[in-house]
Amino acid sequence: MKKIILLTASVFVLSFSPASTHDASAASQHEMAHQEQGKLYVSATGTVAQIPDQASVSAGVVTQAVTAGDAMRQNARQMSAAFAALKAAGIKARDIQTSQMSLQPRYDYKDRKAPIIVGYEVRNTVSARTEDLENVGPMLDALVTAGVNTINGVTFSIKNSKSAKNKARLDAIAEARAKAVGMANAAGVRLGKVLEIRENTNNFNPRPQMMMARVAMDEASTPISAGEQTLSVTVNITYALDQ
Repeated sequence: MKKIILLTASVFVLSFSPASTHDASAASQHEMAHQEQGKLYVSATGTVAQIPDQASVSAGVVTQAVTAGDAMRQNARQMSAAFAALKAAGIKARDIQTSQMSLQPRYDYKDRKAPIIVGYEVRNTVSARTEDLENVGPMLDALVTAGVNTINGVTFSIKNSKSAKNKARLDAIAEARAKAVGMANAAGVRLGKVLEIRENTNNFNPRPQMMMARVAMDEASTPISAGEQTLSVTVNITYALDQ
């Protein structure tokens, strides 16, 4: 009698398990589908334009001579004059930095023979930073007069971009909110709470509108344009939808 009861119970369990598994799977799928419903995804970008308030100049001296010592001494004389010109232009010592210094042999590759050293070349580059944008052009002229024979470029930047970034962020969030409200109203649903916010910040980029950093009253001065730069913040916001 005991054997019959155990056999019956075993059969009952086997016949019940597949149905139970199917019901659990269906309930899980229904729950996942329900979780994916009732969400609204919006994206918006806020942009703020600013005029740069500091500039960095990269310039240097390249000298060549038969011996390495002569090339170094000639370069040192010209670079000393360049440093003096920067200080005379009002650039503080902490804003002047040597960014490159190299000594390389110069080779002669004539007649397909093994190259031989015919001299040496010294490259010395300095970077100088200033907040007086009107003085960038005259500063470049002073450097060339002092003996600088290489100008790598002028870079403009914004010293403190925090306030610009905050403004761009607020504009982006406000635009995203307005977009979400409009979409929810059009769909006949009510906008719920914010579920997630993600942010992406773009670097400053030059814009076509240019501002002259110096009015070129003297034709001998190099005109420099600081331009206008933009900072953009993009936000991706997920809202809940209330039925």
